[in-house]
Amino acid sequence: MSSGSRHGSAAPALAEVRARVREAGFAFVDGAAMRGWLERRQTLGDWDAFAASWDRLGPDPYLARVGRQRRRRHAVFAAEGEALRREPHQPHYQTLDYNPLQGGIERWFEPVEDAVAGSASLRAILAFARDFFAPLAPEVSAWRIEVHQFRIEAQQDRPGQPTPEGVHRDGVDYVLVLMVDRRNIASGTTTIHAADGGEVGSFTLTRPFDAALVDDARVFHGVTPVTPLDPRQPSHRDVLVATLRRSG
Repeated sequence: MSSGSRHGSAAPALAEVRARVREAGFAFVDGAAMRGWLERRQTLGDWDAFAASWDRLGPDPYLARVGRQRRRRHAVFAAEGEALRREPHQPHYQTLDYNPLQGGIERWFEPVEDAVAGSASLRAILAFARDFFAPLAPEVSAWRIEVHQFRIEAQQDRPGQPTPEGVHRDGVDYVLVLMVDRRNIASGTTTIHAADGGEVGSFTLTRPFDAALVDDARVFHGVTPVTPLDPRQPSHRDVLVATLRRSG
């Protein structure tokens, strides 16, 4: 799916988008459609406060060591039936097979703030992700959901790296990437790749609620570096990433 068809058309049916993921391994969702689906669950009256929490993310100390600074927070939730329960704070871990840059170590990040973890906005997003992907794996009764708040900053002489590990898989079952805010940023195009490395799709998350839904077991994904439109002004790309792994 290219970015050319994503705005200005009627919102797709949820079943249609799920069918795209089932057939192609990924789908782009326009922000207007995604927000509408979320608001059917509950009013997102705390969205502005939720989005403002990206201003309070901690530095990523692991990327700072190699000069690729980004900011983030992390949390783990358990989803079983209709219940969503936050788990005790714990490290994020990926094997070297999935993350050759930072795999093989336990990475501890600052936790998602309690107010954010309990917000209507986050709970609606996680419930949507659970319910969207569940029909693709009907045998699964429980999910482990990892939540990542990412802010990528860019400077004229140092492009921001949304995926410093390159084109990759996360080592989970499914991934939701949701745009929260994008200021003074160029590029940041998401590319989707088959197992042989060939590109099978691309799109750019540009507006709040624009989203990517990915079957991580089937396709690889990456995001091109971002640069400031105006190097004299601050620039950032804020996204929420939720990964789902079967746990029951």
